[in-house]
Amino acid sequence: MSAQRVPLDPLTQATVTIAWVICLNKPFYPLYVWYLVGDGMAASLGSLIAAPLFLAIPFIARHSPIIARISLPLVGALDTFFETRLFGQSSGTELFFAACIMLVAVSFRAEEKWTQRSLAALVFAIFLLSRHTGGPPLHGWSDADLAIFLDLNVFAAACLMAFIAIRYAGGGDKRGPHEPDELIRK
Repeated sequence: MSAQRVPLDPLTQATVTIAWVICLNKPFYPLYVWYLVGDGMAASLGSLIAAPLFLAIPFIARHSPIIARISLPLVGALDTFFETRLFGQSSGTELFFAACIMLVAVSFRAEEKWTQRSLAALVFAIFLLSRHTGGPPLHGWSDADLAIFLDLNVFAAACLMAFIAIRYAGGGDKRGPHEPDELIRK
């Protein structure tokens, strides 16, 4: 007889949804590069490196919801750091740090404020590291290519942040599935 799964709390459910959306969209990025830029598709395959980490988050959530909620913005920040190295600062990939900070802002309960604050500081530190240790992209993109990447990444980051806002909307009830109402009133 199998044990019945306990439903995930609303914040962890939202985290899992975002992780799946990112993971399912990852394979399309090299195709966008091929279609829009034509050059550097092989280099853009590096953007898939983090896909298994995003894929692991829904499975982590079943065992440790808090670790899953920490993992999503942290994996996102590390992925953004790597992709900024891959595509260069002019590509606009650093805009995804905003989505990572947004995830930190909406993914935690009041009693998890020190975890939230620490994670916000860590994501910001990764951003600063990205900003101040830049260099040439790992592939020699032209200025025209980088302009296309900037347009693509501005649009993609805005879409992701809008989706995060929509998915977490109404998440004011931060209780787990079995927590009494008294915890919310405190």
